[in-house]
Amino acid sequence: MDIKNIIANSLNQSYSSDEYQIILNNFASEGKTSGEQKEDLIYYTKLNAQRSRRIAKTSILHPDLVEQIQALPKQIWLLITETWCGDAANSVPIIAKLAMLNPSIDLRIVLRDENLNLMDQFLTKGGRSIPKLIALDEELNVLFDWGPRPKEAQDLYWGWREREGREPYSEFQVILQKWYNENKSGALQKELMSKIGTKVS
Repeated sequence: MDIKNIIANSLNQSYSSDEYQIILNNFASEGKTSGEQKEDLIYYTKLNAQRSRRIAKTSILHPDLVEQIQALPKQIWLLITETWCGDAANSVPIIAKLAMLNPSIDLRIVLRDENLNLMDQFLTKGGRSIPKLIALDEELNVLFDWGPRPKEAQDLYWGWREREGREPYSEFQVILQKWYNENKSGALQKELMSKIGTKVS
């Protein structure tokens, strides 16, 4: 199956931003999660529901990026995520907010573990890392992709992975979240400005 067919199949089972938010909130209130029902993933889903609501309300969009987004032609933004993903909780609300600026942008969200054929087209160093944003034109050609983290955050992650005697991932997550809190989505917005500026006229 070629990549356009894979993308089309995933779009057929995708959610709007509002539908995904309902799923996230429902899972959080019911003590559930997307994917495997593991205690730690349920905890992170509940945490992410709270965090994503806060970020959606408090984030400030860069005016240059707003201008770029509003000038875009018709596109589909296909976003791969899971409700338990901490990185997604910090970026999905920003991406959703940007998509709302332009009625020509159709943001569709899919769950990774239900769309592994799609995920495997957009691996990060061989890993199924999320979130992953894929921008498409009307013919489902890939314009650009982004994810799973801003480069500075990803560098922190690789540094942790390569460190001997590294702390548990749960402790590293605290460090990573501190970075997200201090950065206030600035790196994500800057990287999207670069992606859009180089790939879309």
